[in-house]
Amino acid sequence: MRAIIQRVRAAKVTVLDELVSSIGPGLCVLVGIKAGDTATDVEYLVRKILALRLFEDEGRRWQKSTKDLQLEILCVSQFTLYHRLKGNKPDFSAAMKGDEAQQLYNHFLHRLRQSYDGSKIKDGKFGAHMQVHIENDGPVTIDLESPEMRQEEECVDK
Repeated sequence: MRAIIQRVRAAKVTVLDELVSSIGPGLCVLVGIKAGDTATDVEYLVRKILALRLFEDEGRRWQKSTKDLQLEILCVSQFTLYHRLKGNKPDFSAAMKGDEAQQLYNHFLHRLRQSYDGSKIKDGKFGAHMQVHIENDGPVTIDLESPEMRQEEECVDK
């Protein structure tokens, strides 16, 4: 799983000019799910997103997390994070397919809400053509990806 995390002053998602979700200061998290991702990847991302120290404390940078400051998080599913270019055309075959991706994304949201204040976790609309309005704060953008799980035999010293 991959997350592009942006520190924001405000963010919102609209679909066909209708407001779906909005937040004030906090994080906007674009979430991509690749084929083969599991609940282990979800746990990693949730833990890291909530622990990331992207905010100031008494003028010192990188001291506080979203959780420390009780800020909001807007999550937006984005399969295009798992693209590769074939010439000039993007290929999204590495992304997990619709229904399976939606289940894992919903599990991600559920775990994020369980691990934090559920009322502070907002969401876009899975599979919709969304407009994401982001007012960056900084700007600060972090690219986070869950580690590849290696086979046990690859870890054994030869």
